[in-house]
Amino acid sequence: MTKPVFNAGLEDVVAAPSSICFIDGDKGILAYRGYNIHDLAEQSTFEEVVYLLWYGRLPKRDELDKLSAELAANREVPPEVIELMRMFPRSAVPMDALRTAISALAFYDPDQGHNSLEANQRKALRVTAQMATLVAAFDRIRNGRELLKSKKDLSHAANFLYLLNGKEPNEVEARALDIALILHADHEFNASTFAARVTAATLSDMYADITSAMGTLAGPLHGGANEQVMRMLLEAGTPEGAEKYVRDALAAKKKIMGFGHRVYTTEDPRATHLRRMSREIGERQGNTKWFEMSRCVEELVKREKKLNANVDFYSASTYYMLGIPIDLFTPVFAISRISGWTAHVLEQYANNRLIRPRAEYTGEEHQDYVPIDRR
Repeated sequence: MTKPVFNAGLEDVVAAPSSICFIDGDKGILAYRGYNIHDLAEQSTFEEVVYLLWYGRLPKRDELDKLSAELAANREVPPEVIELMRMFPRSAVPMDALRTAISALAFYDPDQGHNSLEANQRKALRVTAQMATLVAAFDRIRNGRELLKSKKDLSHAANFLYLLNGKEPNEVEARALDIALILHADHEFNASTFAARVTAATLSDMYADITSAMGTLAGPLHGGANEQVMRMLLEAGTPEGAEKYVRDALAAKKKIMGFGHRVYTTEDPRATHLRRMSREIGERQGNTKWFEMSRCVEELVKREKKLNANVDFYSASTYYMLGIPIDLFTPVFAISRISGWTAHVLEQYANNRLIRPRAEYTGEEHQDYVPIDRR
């Protein structure tokens, strides 16, 4: 019997074939179904990317219109789940609240208990449509504000900002979030996606799969880095303060969040677009302070540590200027990544094999059992 090979953190271990996402970390390439992320960010919409991830190709006009209409028609969350969320403590961590609400959606899905491709595609559509509604609803509930009804004529990104802030975003703001959703939609076998596939491989249902992904995303080594980036910028206060903050942190050998990546050895291609979005929103709002601070930190870290900004770094200032509370940054990640999670679940179901790795045993061997009275 061949001894299993150990790779810490499963680094560079190929767990399964997939046609959803391609990454070349050395060249800074990220592609969904063969389409470069730069082309998608510049020319596509989140709804179009959802179709691409689920069905393996770009939609025709009527297909995109149909999917967009279906997403808009399924945004409303069952009232029972809203009532459940009202019982959560106001101090509940948003990711914990969202994870619980997602799990509860299973009770009210008309396709629950059915595991056909068609049933799972309908589940994927509902949970993708309702994820954004849940995030906005939780924030309004905890702040004692009235919940708003979705507007079917708004895009997925624009409707979320409306549900959250109570006003329709301008074109730049809506497009900025739309691009952010595209950029975060999938990233191959990251921790949360792999967790979803492991659960799906047991033939558990779609909502259990997504709940597993949510629990994994909540960990500080996966989601949440952009929250820490924004807290750093707020604490620093000014570009000069940001430079001092970073120099002090580097001198104390502390990690600066938002830099470096497990996969990319060059610039994270998603950071390229979020940097531009941060600048454009700041210019539109007449306040480029957060962008300028971010740029100062980026240049200093790159010069001193030779580290590139990753997707989390500029998403922090982008989300903040869109009026998104800091502790909702990771839930907003989930609003996007639900499209990739569901695509991977569907792919896992289509060619399933139970995921069951081996462990490298490091304990004692060949021990003699000693009766309890003689120990």
